[in-house]
Amino acid sequence: MTGRSFLLALLAFCVLVCAAQPAFARKAPPKERVLFVPHDNRPISDEQTADVIRKLGWEIEVPPDDMLGSRERLGNPEEVWDWLEARAKTADMAVLSSDTLLYGSLVGSRKHQYSESEIRARAERFRAFKKRYPKLKLYAWGSIMRTPRSGEASGGEEPSYYMSYGSDIFRYTALTDKKEAEGLTRREQKEYEFLKRLIPQNALDDWLDRRKKNFTASQSLIALARAGVFEYFALGRDDNAPFSQTHMESRKLAETGKDLSPTKFQALAGIDEFGLLMLTRAVNDRTKSVPFVYVRYNWGRGGETVPSYSDEKISESIKGHVLAAGGMLVASPKNADFTLLVNTNPSGRTGEANDRRNDSKAHEGTKYFADLVEESVASGKPTCVADIAFANGSDNSLMEMLKNRGLLYKLCAYSGWNTATNSTGFVLGLGMLAGKMTPEAMDELLTTRYLDDWAYQANVRNTVARQLGWFRAAGAYSSLDAKRPAAEARATQFMRRFIEENLPPMEDMQYLEVHFPWNRMFEARYTIEPPFDFKTYMEEKRAE
Repeated sequence: MTGRSFLLALLAFCVLVCAAQPAFARKAPPKERVLFVPHDNRPISDEQTADVIRKLGWEIEVPPDDMLGSRERLGNPEEVWDWLEARAKTADMAVLSSDTLLYGSLVGSRKHQYSESEIRARAERFRAFKKRYPKLKLYAWGSIMRTPRSGEASGGEEPSYYMSYGSDIFRYTALTDKKEAEGLTRREQKEYEFLKRLIPQNALDDWLDRRKKNFTASQSLIALARAGVFEYFALGRDDNAPFSQTHMESRKLAETGKDLSPTKFQALAGIDEFGLLMLTRAVNDRTKSVPFVYVRYNWGRGGETVPSYSDEKISESIKGHVLAAGGMLVASPKNADFTLLVNTNPSGRTGEANDRRNDSKAHEGTKYFADLVEESVASGKPTCVADIAFANGSDNSLMEMLKNRGLLYKLCAYSGWNTATNSTGFVLGLGMLAGKMTPEAMDELLTTRYLDDWAYQANVRNTVARQLGWFRAAGAYSSLDAKRPAAEARATQFMRRFIEENLPPMEDMQYLEVHFPWNRMFEARYTIEPPFDFKTYMEEKRAE
């Protein structure tokens, strides 16, 4: 079943759990055809996002994998434009990453060698494309270039000099932002001057020049939104901080589009979740739906939490994401289509999923939050969970408690992957669309998240990473190289064991295999490869 969603294997199990699902007033939307251009070919950006729309019964087409950008291959904008043109006449709507169509991919936006005139010409191509296909609804999103805190934090997705000077560049631009926003202390001014001398001028010039091209392109895209080329345009900022180059550019670009209604344009925290947010908005617009969302947080700092990798309170991020997806926040669960419960740490600090303290023992806030989930589910209100106590994986303590209380498959959506804004934005899209799906489809999507966010990201990834030194071959966490086959085999073994110990019995899950498509351990792809059954094959051939 390679290339197809392995979650179809859940159907037998789903029949047993359907009765436990809340009573939804489901109304399947009319079948539509969507063209989807993701910002790269990572599983979460590409197939996992597109699969959500397939669960509605809609047709969604994505460019071939080799057209899209990967970690090493930056992608080919011209090929993707040609692919889009060839299909535009038969589609109802197109949800497009401007990064892919301008630079080749999200990583390409950071490492490309295109001139400003080439980028400007591609931006104007959106206008000509819309003129040729006026009935095709266009939804687009782009990124403000990120500012990783260090070379290590960049994951090798920045120019090579960032590995040596990334932390210095981050601090220099943070001080530049602060200098402009509120001024520097004498000590900070001295640090600013020192860093300016320390960072090689050619490296800093290259980094800032590429950002200038990105900034100018973003201004052009906002102008296209103003001209009505896009039904909606979202501009995301990922991996930044309250003071950073990304934050400074976002302030200025938000000012550029301040005359536009937030129902047409927003500059928002996050980026990897934007594909699903824009697809969700397209569905809501097409079906004339405005989902009402009630949000509640764990005790403590709650919505005031400023998560790692973000520059604003999580409540502000969620507010923007709800609006971008075509929904509306409400003050009471009674008036809501679903409740979003957000698992924050009472302290307001966001840990990393590979922290030693992310174990299955109950910690501060776990029982209280699990009680909130149980109460919401018992009320009959469709309930979603955004698990952001830790970045880059689930909260093991919470997941253990939800498992023990039998709540895992009584949710309508869950997300706990990557950054806090990635998780909250993705689960909002899932929650808004869940009411248009069958219970079986909802359970399949839940299982995807449990396998990726809980099993792999919060557990298996860290275990295998600690064992990489055992393998004789050359390679490392961020570039597996010759270690890749052994790492995939070991991850497969641990994933199967985790599934057996933590999830309900599922047909064919013993054949699950783990792959590392980006040659690193940060993300994984899962397939099911049952052994070939010659007898069944012959029976099917005879039946034909």
